[in-house]
Amino acid sequence: MTRIFLLLFLSFVGCTSIDKKKSIENEVISSKADDYFRVIEGQDEEIDTSLVKRGEILIAYSDCLDCHKIENRAKGPAFLDISKRYPYQEVYIDLLSQRIISGGNGSWGYPVMSAHPNLTVEDSKAMAAFVLSMENLRD
Repeated sequence: MTRIFLLLFLSFVGCTSIDKKKSIENEVISSKADDYFRVIEGQDEEIDTSLVKRGEILIAYSDCLDCHKIENRAKGPAFLDISKRYPYQEVYIDLLSQRIISGGNGSWGYPVMSAHPNLTVEDSKAMAAFVLSMENLRD
């Protein structure tokens, strides 16, 4: 009889510790998701649709989609998440253009983005404009 009570007691203790462990794991995952990106406040400027279209074509023929996906995080952040972080402004198009050419610094975590030094500034700006326009195009 005592063996049965001991077995029930150990089962109960084991189950509650598993639930606590899962709860802690869920909190860690949730906090990592919150830290995934922070939104930079600002008003969107008018979207240059011809620049965006050119960027879309350039991305389609580049290696961008090896590491990035449109809606889901892969090796790199999703394009939609990037467009949620930064407002569509010339200053952020320039910033992302330079990151495309020079490579990333890990602002989205690991791995850092590889450099694309053979791209022209004009092409990388078009690609950045396409990425930053995504949130607005989905509204």
